[in-house]
Amino acid sequence: MANLGRKMLIDGEVEKPSEEVHYDFDLFVIGAGSGGVRASRFSAQYGAKVGICELPFHPISSEVVGGVGGTCVIRGCVPKKILVYGASFGPELEDARNYGWELNERIDFNWKKLLDKKTKEILRLNEIYKRLLSNAGVKLFEGEGRVVGPNEVELTQLDGTKISYSAKHILIATGSRAQRPAIPGQELAITSDEALSLEEFPKRAVVLGGGYIAVEFASIWRGMGATVDLCFRKELPLRGFDDEMRAVVARNLEGRGINMHPRTNLTELVKTEDGIKVITDHGEELMADVVLFATGRAPNTKRLNLQAVGVELDRVGAVKVDEFSRTNIPSIWAIGDVTNRMNLTPVALMEGTCFAKTVFGGQPTKPDYGHIPCAVFCIPSLSVVGLSEEQAIEQVNGEILVFTSSFNPMKNTISGRQEKTVMKLVVHAETDKVLGASMCGPDAPEIMQGIAIALKCGATKAQFDSTVGIHPSAAEEFVTMRSVSRRVQGAGKPKTNL
Repeated sequence: MANLGRKMLIDGEVEKPSEEVHYDFDLFVIGAGSGGVRASRFSAQYGAKVGICELPFHPISSEVVGGVGGTCVIRGCVPKKILVYGASFGPELEDARNYGWELNERIDFNWKKLLDKKTKEILRLNEIYKRLLSNAGVKLFEGEGRVVGPNEVELTQLDGTKISYSAKHILIATGSRAQRPAIPGQELAITSDEALSLEEFPKRAVVLGGGYIAVEFASIWRGMGATVDLCFRKELPLRGFDDEMRAVVARNLEGRGINMHPRTNLTELVKTEDGIKVITDHGEELMADVVLFATGRAPNTKRLNLQAVGVELDRVGAVKVDEFSRTNIPSIWAIGDVTNRMNLTPVALMEGTCFAKTVFGGQPTKPDYGHIPCAVFCIPSLSVVGLSEEQAIEQVNGEILVFTSSFNPMKNTISGRQEKTVMKLVVHAETDKVLGASMCGPDAPEIMQGIAIALKCGATKAQFDSTVGIHPSAAEEFVTMRSVSRRVQGAGKPKTNL
């Protein structure tokens, strides 16, 4: 049985009678976002005949529109980062005055101009993704795909006609969509999709949520001059990140003029002549031009017909997969946000690469979720890799050393901006291994990508200390933290993420 399992893993087929089954495709992928495009291209490079389907393009997703490139490219990371760049200029222009730039008192911001540039860029990227598929020899179908058998996909074309294709392997890569809390007046609110395509710039915004999307949009709108109220259920935003760094982010958001409402939920939205009246669970009333729900995302599985063909889903509708991204149906696989594992674009890319290697490259490869860096593009940004202090305490045996550095960046000494950069290293005392690194401050993601390589290689604190810094830079602080800020004891549970 073990040998049979290995054979299935490598070439996806059980011993069959001598008569070979003919399929239209070796692989059919449903969903042409980052993960689906990567998996299909790499599978084609291994010689597979690949088809992929995607809904027609639209900046705001629904059950019937999407677009090649997926959430990240069309209505996620890429347009969001463009808006973050746009928002950063506001405070930068203020800081410029103390650097000798004589600016007029009135500096206008043209939201529509930025929006137009953003839309042109995502259209350009959409075409690039189509070209990548075409150049790899992948056949792209526009329409809605659903699974109708272990080896069969039904495609509803744009004119409504249905056509079926057989495939030796089917890959689900349909991603996720923003969710709305069920409160009275919820139809008056928007999600991140619409926030990236608003016709008019909101002068007053209320954001509900404490995750990265919430704090990023709060930063974007505030940087562009809006009044922003951020409401979240916990004491601090960004649950799941290092608590010390969460407090730094909260302090910075507040310092930049965002009104913070911890331990607060919204109970009702009411349309008025003056805008949207927002009522909180504390009875507080806020007025807004826009209310953003940034309250999580749900896997896109509702219309895929998966349960009808026996594919197991979890309680939130995510596709359940094994370590190789395979479902309980041997010919059906799933990667990316639709599996609700680690919902990041580069992770979907990794999973797509591993899938292609496993199924068509003859190299069974499990995605490695250790030391994956990530960033929150609030202003200034937060970036982390490895374990937070809380995770280290929970997972690691023995003493843990925590090194922190809080300083005024050189740029702020002239501009006068009162905003500290904070860096942190979490180290296992016994092995000297650096378990985690965090930074909140300008350029944090650019710095953390390099730190991630060091942690992936198993770097020790001594190796950090023996590395010569680049001066003057904020990054050099990571190699000059000599004094232990505190010592904490690990809980002694089995090591799970070293």
